[in-house]
Amino acid sequence: MFRITALAASLMLGLMMVVKPVLANDQQELVDRAKISVDSLRSDANLGKPINNLLKRAYGVMIFPNLFKAGFILGGEGGNGVLMVKGPDGTWSSPAFFGMGSGSLGLQIGVQQSEVMLIIMNEGGLRKILNNSMKLGADASVAVGPVGAGVEASTTANMSADIYTYSKASGLFGGGSLEGSVLSPREEWNNAYYGSGSTTRAIVVERKFENFGSNPLKAALNSKE
Repeated sequence: MFRITALAASLMLGLMMVVKPVLANDQQELVDRAKISVDSLRSDANLGKPINNLLKRAYGVMIFPNLFKAGFILGGEGGNGVLMVKGPDGTWSSPAFFGMGSGSLGLQIGVQQSEVMLIIMNEGGLRKILNNSMKLGADASVAVGPVGAGVEASTTANMSADIYTYSKASGLFGGGSLEGSVLSPREEWNNAYYGSGSTTRAIVVERKFENFGSNPLKAALNSKE
């Protein structure tokens, strides 16, 4: 079963990374959609308050504005997103590009598109994401973010997961979760958007690269709800 699941994950990542010319407008479109997703999730009646509470203490955030899941028995999930890191002064870095892919085996059927936010709560979780490739749940603990009665808990230091996830989905799908998904940097997208030498670490940690097209996304994360 593990081999089948790993194969599904590889196939999904492969579909996401089909060789084609990488154009800067592809990245700008993703950044623009990420901004829309941040606005949507932060203003949501059910999700907004816990997300805003967690973002105050977050080390970083990943936004996947269009995570696609489909399958019949053998399923797969994938999409492109961005990583942004909060500095000591509370400001957010420019976005670095990532892909997410997963595979699953079991009773499942349907198609679903989701807006997903992964809120990174500690230095260890962020460090693992920066180490080129990471599997959620294996390399770093991941949990669904608190809602409802858990809202107040989200303001305390008693939360133990490295990463908390929030999502809004359209479509129907039975089964599956983000646990087991693989996060991989898309350095070719970084180079297309910022120029040569723009590695993930150089963008989000060292802050050596900027693109004015990402300013609205930064503003969306900095705004007080």
